[in-house]
Amino acid sequence: MKCPIETRENAEVLLAYCSRSLDAERTAILDDHIRICPGCREFVEGQRALWKALDAWEATPVSADFDRRLYQRIQKEVSWWDLLMRPFRPLLFRQGLPIAATAGLMLMAVLLFQHPAGAPSPPGPESAQVEGLAPEQVEHALDEMDMMREFNRLVRPDTTEPKM
Repeated sequence: MKCPIETRENAEVLLAYCSRSLDAERTAILDDHIRICPGCREFVEGQRALWKALDAWEATPVSADFDRRLYQRIQKEVSWWDLLMRPFRPLLFRQGLPIAATAGLMLMAVLLFQHPAGAPSPPGPESAQVEGLAPEQVEHALDEMDMMREFNRLVRPDTTEPKM
């Protein structure tokens, strides 16, 4: 038999021997080899010491608020957006904030220079409509107003005519 320490496949057999999960025939073969090989004997003794230490190990009791703290940590898991933005967050405050402030000031300056405070504002939509009327339209509107006034006088003869 080749030494189990030297080959990876046989090393797994040696671990199975230490955990006592091998059949009787293979266990007998490894017993004979372990008596002869000091490297395998040292490995088996180390594994047995480890198994004994694990069996003797007493786990410390869990604190009363362990579950609460665990669930709080689970709930505080970081969202995917925070994970994406984490590398850029220092840049946003260190460089992004001054850049945004500068851009805002430049925008205000451009708007102020385009429309200075003393300059008249452009005409609104109402004045553009009045200026765009043709004289014929004005005459027609005045004629219709006269006609409505006459109609009102005929329908209600007792009312006084409003003065304009």
